Amino acid sequence: MQISYRIIDKKLEKTDPGKASIWAFINPDEKEKRYLIDEIKIDEHTLNSALDPDELSRLEFEPEHLALIFKRPKNYSGEDKFLFKSASSGAFLFKDKLILVLAEDIPLFEGVQFSRVLSPAHLLLKLIYSSIFHFLEHLKIISAISDDLQNKINTAMENRHLYNLFALEKSLVYYLNSINSNGALIEKLRLNAVKIGFTVEEIEFLDDIYIENSQCYKQAEIYSNILASLMDARASIVGNNLNVLMKTLNLITILIMVPTFVVSAFSMNVHIPLEDHPLAFWIILGLASLSVFGFILIWRHRRW
Repeated sequence: MQISYRIIDKKLEKTDPGKASIWAFINPDEKEKRYLIDEIKIDEHTLNSALDPDELSRLEFEPEHLALIFKRPKNYSGEDKFLFKSASSGAFLFKDKLILVLAEDIPLFEGVQFSRVLSPAHLLLKLIYSSIFHFLEHLKIISAISDDLQNKINTAMENRHLYNLFALEKSLVYYLNSINSNGALIEKLRLNAVKIGFTVEEIEFLDDIYIENSQCYKQAEIYSNILASLMDARASIVGNNLNVLMKTLNLITILIMVPTFVVSAFSMNVHIPLEDHPLAFWIILGLASLSVFGFILIWRHRRW
C-alpha cells in the first residue's frame, strides 16, 4: 500500500503520488517492490533489509540517495504474551523526496513532533526521534507491568507470572539492542551531517536526538538490570509461598486427625470404657475438643 504526502506551509498533507515529496510504502507487494528497485533504483538487499525485523540499523550512501534502516517498537498485541519486539523501517532520502518502507501499518506522522516539518530530511530526523519516543513509552509500560506482576508474585504459587516476567526481561534485551543500534546510526549521521546536507537547525536537532537516544538506552539498561537481578528473588518468593501453603495444609490435616483419632477409639466394636454411661457422647465430644485445644497450645508453644 502506498501513501503519498507533500509539505505545505510546514505541514504534511496527503496528495497524489505525482505531487508528493513523501512516499510511504506499507508492506509493499511484489509489484511495488519491483517499482522501487527498477524505477527508483533502490538496492534490493537494502529494501529487503528494511522489512526484516532482525536487521540492525545502518546508514549507506548510494549514488543518488541516502539509505537508512532504523529500529522502532513493534505494535503490541495480546497474542505476544508480554513479549515486546522491535521492527525495522527503511528510509531513502533523495534530493527532493523521502521514501519510507515499513513492514506493518502504523500511525504515521501523528503527534506534536510532526506539526512542523521543514523538508524531507527534517522529516527523516523527526521519524527517528519519534521511534525513540515510542521506545520510552514502551519502557514505561514495561515498568508498570513489571510492578503489577511483582505484586501478584508476592501472593502467587504458580509460575505463570514468572513466565511473564521472563518475557519482559527478554523484551528489554531486544530493546537494548535496537536502541544501541539506533545510537550507532545517529552517531554516523552526526559525523556525515555536512556531507548529507543537513541545515544548521537540523544538525542541532540531530544533537538533541543523540542525547535523547542515550538517555533512552540508559533507562532501558536500568530496567533490564533491575529485572534480571530480582528474578531469582521472585522465583524464591513463589517457592516460599508454596512451602507456606503446604505447611498450612499439613497443620490443618493434623488438626483434623487428632479429634478423629479420639472419636474413632470410642467407636470400635469392642468393650470400651463409658459404653454404658448416659453422657458418653458428650464426654467423647469433650475429649475430642480438648485434644484440639491441646494441639493448638502445642502449636503455639512450638511456634509452628
